[in-house]
Amino acid sequence: MVKKIIIPLIVILLALAGGMVYLFLSLDAEKKANKEMQELAELDKKEMENEYQDFANQYSEMMTKINNDSIIAQLTQEQLRTQQLLKELQETKSADAREITRLKKELAKVRAVLRQYVIQIDSLNRLNEHLTAENNRVKADLEESNRVNEALNADKASLTEKVAIAAQLDASNINFTPINKKGKAEKKVSKAKQLKIDFTIARNVTAQSGMKTVYVRITPPNGSTLAVGTLQYENKKIQYSIKKQVEYNGEATPVTLYWDIHEVHSAGTYHVSIFCDGQMIGQKSFTVK
Repeated sequence: MVKKIIIPLIVILLALAGGMVYLFLSLDAEKKANKEMQELAELDKKEMENEYQDFANQYSEMMTKINNDSIIAQLTQEQLRTQQLLKELQETKSADAREITRLKKELAKVRAVLRQYVIQIDSLNRLNEHLTAENNRVKADLEESNRVNEALNADKASLTEKVAIAAQLDASNINFTPINKKGKAEKKVSKAKQLKIDFTIARNVTAQSGMKTVYVRITPPNGSTLAVGTLQYENKKIQYSIKKQVEYNGEATPVTLYWDIHEVHSAGTYHVSIFCDGQMIGQKSFTVK
């Protein structure tokens, strides 16, 4: 009778003990799993924080590479938004799945916006490197159409400047000859009655054709320019000695001018400068007896 009671009781106790062991092991395994999930969530949250901080730093770096006030203002706004999202993430518990999911979606948007700015700024910087125009500051909005228009305007200004330089005339084969009263070359300037200056305006098909006023400035050894009038050169007025109207059609054009001597000139070095269209197109020094 006793055995009939004890044996079932022992079985029940063993079953309970086994159940408790199983329950303990299950709870322990679940606890470990929860701990691992919590650690993964913390790690994921930390990686998101690092990305937000990295994006905010990238905005600061981009702002040092441009000098466009409009774009800098927009980058600053995006940086502040990124920093605000980072702050919200730091204040969010890793177990808050809904908020973590929202901030992860916002992170993807920040990444996409940042990528667009990187592409746009890189394109702008590369464009500026290839433009030689002095107008190197882009001040328009970030919109693509405005930026393209500014690039075209800068390119046009650069082209205009290059054309102006290419169109500048050039005086070559400059000669300075004292002339006596017989119209012959004179070795001694003290016996000369005229100073003859002749040169050639070089061929230039890009220059504008038409009548040109050519000015010659003669400076004798004493440094006092032989002057009859003034001309405009580099935002100031300077003296000139002789001027002449010349018809220029883009081909090589010889020019000869004479200065009538009214006083005795001394031997030494004479400087001749030639001007046309507001530019100095040639100069040369001559030493005479």
